[in-house]
Amino acid sequence: MVVNQTQQANAATQYKVTTQDLPVCCPLPEMAVWNSHPRVYLPIEETGKASCPYCGAQYILTDFQKK
Repeated sequence: MVVNQTQQANAATQYKVTTQDLPVCCPLPEMAVWNSHPRVYLPIEETGKASCPYCGAQYILTDFQKK
């Protein structure tokens, strides 16, 4: 995932990620304010979607393939 270096963590409500970004955590390491809340790893592999329990940001796995 490419995040603008000046973008604040949790500034967007939805982030698109790929399987190359796994494991997905919020906030993402590339975010300017990476310590906006405790890092939490999101279980996105099963459904292709996950929400952060701290900030509510939604993550969508764009190349998700149902097993």
